[in-house]
Parts: sequence; structure tokens; C-alpha cells
Amino acid sequence: MKFKSAPSLFALSFVAGLSLSGLSAVADDPIGTMAEVTLLPGWGMSNGHYMAAMHVKLAPGWHTYWRAPGAAGIPPQFDWSGSQNIDGARFHWPVPDIYEQNEMRFLGYENELILPIEFTTSATGTLIVNGEVMMGVCEDVCMPYTARFQGTFDMDAAATNISKIEMALNNQPKYLSGVRCAASTIDDGMKITTTLQAPHLGDLEMAVVEHPDPSVWVSESMHTRKGRTVTIESEMVPPEAAPFFVDRSQLRITLIGAGGKAYEAQGCTGS
Repeated sequence: MKFKSAPSLFALSFVAGLSLSGLSAVADDPIGTMAEVTLLPGWGMSNGHYMAAMHVKLAPGWHTYWRAPGAAGIPPQFDWSGSQNIDGARFHWPVPDIYEQNEMRFLGYENELILPIEFTTSATGTLIVNGEVMMGVCEDVCMPYTARFQGTFDMDAAATNISKIEMALNNQPKYLSGVRCAASTIDDGMKITTTLQAPHLGDLEMAVVEHPDPSVWVSESMHTRKGRTVTIESEMVPPEAAPFFVDRSQLRITLIGAGGKAYEAQGCTGS
């Protein structure tokens, strides 16, 4: 498992323009190339959606973050609102690595990230993408790095693109069923206690519970294990800082370990 020292500060945001032909986008970066971003064309799916991928190549020693990176990370933010014939996007995140800084852990990627993106299409015809991603790219400093996507998809993706995207899709967490959770009130929100069954994933094992509303603050999860039984506790605080209804079917629970091993459940049932 990899370990990194703490980023010391936030620097200026860099902006990169990008075509959808697979050409890399290089930021106006005075300290050297931190990252190169490419949007890889993929294929039309049987459900009418379109599979593509964002490819991030990172400079040696630099890393970026998973969708829920922990207290020490910067979650990526995507905006596709300027696109045409695209209703939305579903991200198929590959299993992240676990890092440690200042006695805190975070989840992310070094060297490169290939993130499959399943675009929901609203009509037949050319898919025109006009969007951007803001992500944290860090070494000893953290840069909020913005890449802008503008162009049309090539529907005849190269075989190399397809193999890269399929490999990333195969590197997602394994599906986990039978997850149960209980909700109890706290002064400013809700406490969620989750119970699941999964094999041990190593000494650096981490548990993550996510709420679909990004305005709801979710604490870093604490988990204990007794054999295959894992108990996870996390707190959720909405903007109004008061107890609220939690739709347990919309929670996402992920257990992550060393060597690309992880289990994930979408939703849980009452205990």
C-alpha cells in the first residue's frame, strides 16, 4: 500500500482544453506537467447509453482522488450541463488505493486513472460534449485542476480504447448483498450503523458510507470486524443541522482494502 506526505497548500487552478478525438490536454502549468487528461471514445451500449472514459495520466509523485476521498482529499466535481443529446453520466469508479498523511487516510490514484463514464443519451444523433471536471492533483502541494471537454464523440473507438475501458470496468468493487443498517438521531443529524458480511481485506481496510445528496456532510466512517461481520458507524448532518429522514436504499456502502480489493453495496435494509 502506498503512503504520501501531507499536501502543504492549495495553489492556483489550472485550466486545460480538450478535444474528444483522444488528444491529451496539457495545462498551462509553470511547475511542469502535473497531469494529462484525455476523454476516450468508447461504444454504444445495448441500453442506448454511450460508454466512454476519462483518462488521467499523472506526473511521477502526483496523485488524484476517488469520488469520496476522505478528510484529506478533494472530491472531483463534474459538469456536463453544456452538452447536447446527453442527459447525464454514471461513473464506474475503479477500486482506489489507500494512502496516509498526518495520521489520516485518503483514497485515490497515482500514475493514472481510467474512469469509465456511461453517458445517458436523450436523442439519436451526434453526442456533443461541453463540460468540465475539477479535481485535486497533489504532490507536496495540491492544485485544483480543471479540464474542459468540448467536441463530439467518435463512434468508432480504437480497439486500444475499448480494452483500456473494459479493464477499468473489470476493476470495480465486487457487488455485496444483504447489507443491513439502522438509523438513530443525533443532535444535528443522523447516525447510521451498517452491518455486512465480507472477507478481511488487510490491515489498512477502510469503510466508506455515502449519501446521494452532496450537501449532506458524512463523517469518516469507523468500522470494527469480528470474523466476516463488519460493523460501520457514520454520522450524517444536513445543511439545517437537524435530524432528517434517510432513505437507506440510496446509501452506498464500500469496503476497500489492499491490492485493488473492494466490496460495494447500493442501499441497505433495516436491521
